[in-house]
Amino acid sequence: MSGHSKWHNIKLKKGKADAQRGALFTRLSKEIILAARGGSPDPEANYRLKMAVEKAREFNMPHENIKRAIARSSGQGGEREIEEIRYEGYGPHGLAVIVDAATDNRNRTAGELRFLFSRHDGTLGESGGVAWMFDPVGIVEVDPGGRSEEALMEEALIDGVEDIEYDAEFAAIYTQPARLAGVRDDLRARNVKISDAYLGMRAKTRLELRDGELAAALAFLEALEEHEDVQRVFSNLDFSALPTEALA
Repeated sequence: MSGHSKWHNIKLKKGKADAQRGALFTRLSKEIILAARGGSPDPEANYRLKMAVEKAREFNMPHENIKRAIARSSGQGGEREIEEIRYEGYGPHGLAVIVDAATDNRNRTAGELRFLFSRHDGTLGESGGVAWMFDPVGIVEVDPGGRSEEALMEEALIDGVEDIEYDAEFAAIYTQPARLAGVRDDLRARNVKISDAYLGMRAKTRLELRDGELAAALAFLEALEEHEDVQRVFSNLDFSALPTEALA
């Protein structure tokens, strides 16, 4: 498996060693704010918040930053409210893309994303313009922990699991959206290490690109990933044939 989730995960780990990537802390803070706003400000009573805090700690985000983000979720500090917005469009060579963003200024974010799409020979479209090419899914990202593909599949034989993409370092388990929390909890009970769990979009069919076209698509996706307001990017690019060096 060489899926977009794995590619994104590796990009983040590269950023972990780069102290100058301030956009990473901004993105993590927004995840915490949105998670806390959607439930309890106590991570032990709010699983989404707990996952967001654990991810922030993994990337060495200071404890004070985490506390400040949780406080901001309740409107403390007088800062502008963060809102979630979904953008859709086409990148180079017909690549379909869905971008989930979190911003305190939707006009600024829309303008900056429109520029990114245009710069990479793409077009930012209207809501619903490419969503029909995707299915809503739950996504549980896990560390196989030395398990073989067959062993992980046995652990993931849970009601609501629809598919698994696997390699030795990373696996993505796709679920029915309504069963995401249940699958996540069942996997945890089976001692499967979960790195993230969220609702996402999965392309119904994949676009296979090679050579220069593939390089252009990856450059576009990376530019989107690096924007500080972008939380997640979903595309229909076929990652299964990516050479190993493209994931490095």
